[in-house]
Amino acid sequence: MLRIHFAPEDFARVRVLSQPDPLWETVLSIFRLQDRSLPLVFHEWRRAATLACSRDDLAVLGALVPGGYFPDFLTPSEGGLGLDAGLDALLSTPRSRLREELAILAARHRLPGWTARLADGDRETLQRLADAIRRHFHAAIEPFWPQAQAHIDADRARRARAFLDGGVDGLLSSYLPLMQWSPPVLTVAVLRDQDVHLDGRGLLLVPSYISMNTPDVLLDSTLPQVLVYPVEHSLAVSAMVLPPRMSLAPLIGDTRTAVLESIGQGSTTTELARRVGVSASSISQHTTVLRTAGLIQTGRVGKAVLHTLTPLGTALLEPGLAG
Repeated sequence: MLRIHFAPEDFARVRVLSQPDPLWETVLSIFRLQDRSLPLVFHEWRRAATLACSRDDLAVLGALVPGGYFPDFLTPSEGGLGLDAGLDALLSTPRSRLREELAILAARHRLPGWTARLADGDRETLQRLADAIRRHFHAAIEPFWPQAQAHIDADRARRARAFLDGGVDGLLSSYLPLMQWSPPVLTVAVLRDQDVHLDGRGLLLVPSYISMNTPDVLLDSTLPQVLVYPVEHSLAVSAMVLPPRMSLAPLIGDTRTAVLESIGQGSTTTELARRVGVSASSISQHTTVLRTAGLIQTGRVGKAVLHTLTPLGTALLEPGLAG
């Protein structure tokens, strides 16, 4: 069990990342490709990724991500700023960290000979690793980036609503059952037993499309603290196709068009009923149809039901597509 202890100043330094972290998604994808019991929502992703990925790159990354622990230097906090910034940070990892973290991995798994050069900070070997990460990201992650971003947008809308209703307490409480918030300690169900004291550093919450079941954290508690957690998946969002140029109202009707246009960055059933001017029960019927068509995603925030647009729903509303 992981217990994250908040100091008073940490409450002002809690953030939720606005997009998937490229390095975390890349590393976690290695776990997913090795998992033969993936739920249905991952099947299309794994089929496409298996066909697109390089065996050489998988061999390099698989040696460092064999299951269970993987070195923290593979997922630097700078990854949240983009792929290039994350890889620059990886290439700048101090030799002492490379040696220490690879020694931890070597104690659990047999490593290939080239990792000794990596532990010594050999520039060519580090670049080989960075290149493998970049190519694997482009092959396995980038093609699904719009779907991933849609799921993260929906999750952030829920978290924003929870924050607006209850502040940081409401935000952290919204992560049940993934985590348990009992101020000032956030408890996360992970395999190892660890206490982390933030001591004013704050916490970056990183929503992940590829993550599954339980949150992930860095082993080294002295590093900037991130908590990577899985977002809820929707088959409708994961199987989107961009529509041809068309007029929207004749396609789905005036009321459903109004519902779609009123959702914005996320709206509850009650809010939509007020904006569109129909009953809440009517909104529920329309949102069911829109959700089945893959145009919206729906999730709960406390007692409220929050609706957000998928990329397909957004595309239908774009000028030239919906007009």
